[in-house]
Amino acid sequence: MHPPPILGELAIAAVLAVALALVLSRLRLPTTIAFLAAGAVAGPAGLRIVQNGEAIQLLAEFGVVMLLFAIGLEFSLERLRYIWRPVAIGGTVQVALTTGAGFAILLIAGDSGPRAFLFAVACALSSTAIVLRALADREEVESPQGKFTIGALIFQDLLVVPLTMIVPTLGGTSDANPVVEAGLAVLKATVAVVVTIAIARIVMPRIFQEIDRTRSRELFLLAVLGSGIGMAWLMSEFGLSLALGAFLAGVVLADTDYGERAVGEVIPIRDALTAVFFISLGLLFDWRVFVDEPLIAVGIVAALVLGKWLTGAIAALVTGFPARAAWLGGIYLSQFGEFGFVVLSLGASAGLVTSEETRLIVTAGVASMIVSRTLMTAAPRLHAGEAVLRPLEHLLGARGIDEPGPRDRDISDHVVLVGFGVAGTLVGQTLRAAGLRFLVLELNSDRVRAGRASGYPIYYGDITSPEAQRHAHLKEARALVLVINDLSAARRAIISVQELCPDTPIICRTRYVRDRAPLLALGASEVVCEELESGTELATAVLRRSGVNPDSAHALIVASIEEMGHRGLSSRPDDWTINGASNGDTSRRDGS
Repeated sequence: MHPPPILGELAIAAVLAVALALVLSRLRLPTTIAFLAAGAVAGPAGLRIVQNGEAIQLLAEFGVVMLLFAIGLEFSLERLRYIWRPVAIGGTVQVALTTGAGFAILLIAGDSGPRAFLFAVACALSSTAIVLRALADREEVESPQGKFTIGALIFQDLLVVPLTMIVPTLGGTSDANPVVEAGLAVLKATVAVVVTIAIARIVMPRIFQEIDRTRSRELFLLAVLGSGIGMAWLMSEFGLSLALGAFLAGVVLADTDYGERAVGEVIPIRDALTAVFFISLGLLFDWRVFVDEPLIAVGIVAALVLGKWLTGAIAALVTGFPARAAWLGGIYLSQFGEFGFVVLSLGASAGLVTSEETRLIVTAGVASMIVSRTLMTAAPRLHAGEAVLRPLEHLLGARGIDEPGPRDRDISDHVVLVGFGVAGTLVGQTLRAAGLRFLVLELNSDRVRAGRASGYPIYYGDITSPEAQRHAHLKEARALVLVINDLSAARRAIISVQELCPDTPIICRTRYVRDRAPLLALGASEVVCEELESGTELATAVLRRSGVNPDSAHALIVASIEEMGHRGLSSRPDDWTINGASNGDTSRRDGS
C-alpha cells in the first residue's frame, strides 16, 4: 500500500520550514515567517515540491477551525464581558475606518460599488493566527495593546458571519434587494448563534461530566475535538462560518469546569495545525507578481501595512487606550487576514473578482503578513509614532492622569504605584493599611473604575508619558513601584523617570531573572523576579510541610539561590517570617 503523495510533500515542507526557522532564529525573526517562506519555496511558484494544493487547503481550514476553538477556550463569556469595549467599539471603528478608506479610494479609481466594498472589507480583516501567536510570544496578551487587539480581532472574526451571506448577493445574480438580504443574513446569524449557545450550555456540561467519570484522557480529548468540529459543522448547516462555530464551542466549553483542561489538551494540536496553515498560505505566494506588476504589488503591501496601522491606532485612541497602546495595537492589526482570503474566494464565486486579481491580492496579502510580523518584533523599540499620536490622543479626549482635582496637586512624599492587577492591588492595600500616601496609574479603565469605587486614588494614565509623570509628581515621590506586564514599557518608564528625577527609587517587577540585570543597569533600584519568588514560595511550602523549621528553611533557600548564581536576589530579609510562621515556630507544619 503506497502512502498518499501529500504525506511526502508535507514532510518535505516541514523539513524546509524547520531549516528556515533555524536560520531565521539567528536573525531573531519569528517562526511564522519561516512557515510562510517554506510554503513559498515549496509551492507552485517555487520549487513545486507541493502539488496537492487542495489537500493542504483542507488541512489549513481545519487548522483555522482549531485555532478559533482554542481562542474560544481562552475567552469565556465571563471574560468577554470585560473586553466589550475593544470588541464593540474598537472593532467597529477599525473595520469602519479601513473599509471606508479603501472603498473611497477604489471608487475614485473608477471601480464599481460592489467590487470596491468587497476589496475594502476583505482588506479590513487582520490575521488572528499571526497576531495571537505574536502576542503570546511577547507575553502581551494581558497588556493594554493586547486587550485592544484581541477585542478588534474577535469583532472581525464575528463579522465574517454576515459577510459570508452578504458577499454572494453583491454579484447581482439575485433579484432580491441587497440591503434586505444583508438584514436577513444578520438576523439568521443572530438566531443561529443564540440557539446554538443555549443548547450547548445545557448539553455540553452534562456530556463532559459523564466523560470525566471515565478518567480516560483519550476519550476526553476526542470529546473536546468533537465538540469543536461538531459545532462548526452545525453552524455550516445554518449557512454560517465553520470558524465561528468552533469559536462558540470554545467559549461555551470555557464556561464549564473543564475549560482549563481542554485548553491543555488542544494547544499542542492547534500549534501543529497552525504551522500547516501558515505553510499553506505561503503556497499561495507568487513572487512573479512583484516582477510583472512591481508598483501595484508594492503599493498594495504599503497601503495594507501603513493604512491599517493608522486606522488601528485611531480606533484604539477612540476606544480610550493611550498613545503607546494605540501605536502597538495598530502595528498588530497591520496585515491582511486569513478570512480576507475567504471573502475574496466568495467574491470570485460571485463573479466579482478575477483570478489574476486574486493572485495579486493574495500575494500582496502574504507579503504584508511577513512585513507586519517583522515590524511587531521591532515596534516596542520604535517610539516616534507615539509622539505623533499624542496630539490626536488629546484631540479625541483620551483619559489621562490630569483627571485628579486640586487636592492632588500638592501631593509629596508619596508612592506612585503603576499597575493595579492582583499584585498591584495587594501593594496598594498594604500601603493604605500602613497609612502611607500613594496614587495609582492604570491603563485598564475597568480597573480604574473598580479601584475608585473602592476608594483608591487611582487614575487612568500611562507611566511612559512625560505628562503623566509630571502630574503624578514623581519628583516629590518617595518611590515608584512598577507592577506592569509590558517589559518594554517598564524599560522606557525607568529611562524616562531617570531623566526627570534620577533620585526617585524605582522598584520594578519582572517575570524572568534574566531581565533583572538589564533593568538594574537602566536605573531600577530593586527588581523582584516572579520566577524566583514563585520558586521561593514553592520551596518554602515543601520544606514547611516536610517539618523543616523556618530558620533552616530560609537558610536552605538562600543557599540554593546563591548556588544557582543569583547571589543577592533573595528578597526575603533574615528577620522575615516564612509563610506566616515566625522564626523558630514549627507548630503549624500542616499549613492549617
